[in-house]
Amino acid sequence: MKVGGFLPVSTMFSEDLERKALRLHGEALVVDTHCDTVQSFFPERKPSTPYREGAGLGNRSNKGHVDIPRLVDGGVDCQVFAVYAAYEPNPPRPLRSVLKQIDVLQSEFEKNRDRIMLTRGYEEILEAGKHGKVAALLSLEGGEAIEGDLGVLRMLYRLGVRMMSLTWNYRNELADGVGEDRAKAGLTNLGVNVVKEMERLGMVVDVSHLSDSSFWDLVKSVSGPVIASHSNSRVLCNHPRNLTDEQIEAVAKTGGVVGVNFSPSFISRDEPTVDKVVDHIDHIVELVGVEHAGLGSDFDGISSTPKGLEDVTCMPNITKTLVSRGYTDTDIRKVLGENHLRVFKKVLH
Repeated sequence: MKVGGFLPVSTMFSEDLERKALRLHGEALVVDTHCDTVQSFFPERKPSTPYREGAGLGNRSNKGHVDIPRLVDGGVDCQVFAVYAAYEPNPPRPLRSVLKQIDVLQSEFEKNRDRIMLTRGYEEILEAGKHGKVAALLSLEGGEAIEGDLGVLRMLYRLGVRMMSLTWNYRNELADGVGEDRAKAGLTNLGVNVVKEMERLGMVVDVSHLSDSSFWDLVKSVSGPVIASHSNSRVLCNHPRNLTDEQIEAVAKTGGVVGVNFSPSFISRDEPTVDKVVDHIDHIVELVGVEHAGLGSDFDGISSTPKGLEDVTCMPNITKTLVSRGYTDTDIRKVLGENHLRVFKKVLH
C-alpha cells in the first residue's frame, strides 16, 4: 500500500534512513490487531476519543486516531476493529450492543467498499491488498455478548467476527478479567468450551485483558496459537494489563504474537514516546524472538498517545525507529505484520 499524507519527520533520522524506512513501510504488510474506533460513533458509551457525529469512517477527521484516509496515509494494510459491551460489570443487553456496533462497522465498510473490505481469512486479507483496499477484521473484546450460548458465538462468527478475548477487565461467565485480582480463578467450564469452539470454528483466541490466573488456565486449554492483541511488557512498565516475561514466553510457545499497545500508561511512567514503544518490541524480541512481536495500537481506545504516535498516520515512525536500531528488513516486516498474518493463516478458515 502506498504511504502518503501526513508523516512527521523527526530530526533524529537522516534523510537516507527516512527514505529507507518509508520505502520499507510502504512495501510491508502492516497489521494492527486492535482499535476501538467504533465506540466514537456511540456517545452513550463515553468513548475515549471525541464523538464523531456524522463523520463516518470514510472522511478524514481531526478527531480520534483512525479513519480510512488516515489508515491509507499510515500504510496500514489490515486493521482489526474491536466491538465490546463490557464497559461496566454485567452490562445490560450485551448482544444487542455488539450487534449495533457490527451493524455500524459493516455499513461503513459497504459505503466505502472501494477503499476498505471486510475480510474473514488470510486469503481475503491478501485479496484486499491486491485491490488497493484496507483489509478489516472484526474482533469481539470480551465474551459477554455471547450470553452463555455457543450458538450465539457461531452466529457472530457468521457475521464476520474472527477474534475474541474472553473478558474485558471484569469477571464474566467465561473467566476473570484483569480487574479481578483477588479471585485467582481460571476459566469456567463454559469458558473452556468457548475456547474449544473458537478453535473449531477458526477464530483467533486473544489473551489480552485476562487476569493472570485465567491467562494461565487458557494457555493450558488451547491447541493452537494465541495472540495478545494489545498488551506490553510488565517488566518495562508494571501495569496489570501488561504481560510478565513468563506470560510472553507462554504466548510464544503456542506460536502466537504479542501486539504492542500504544497506551501511555502501558508504556512508561515517564513521558511516553515512540522510542519507548519500540523498547517493548525490543524486549519481546530479546526474550522470545522477533517472530512473536507485533502491533496492537489500541487507537481510539486511549485518550492520549505517545509522542510520535499521535494517530495512525504516524505508524511509519515505528518503522523508522526499528531501522535506526539496526533491525533487518526481514525482521521489520515480521514485526509490522507478517507475524500476525502467520497466525491468521494458521487459524482463520
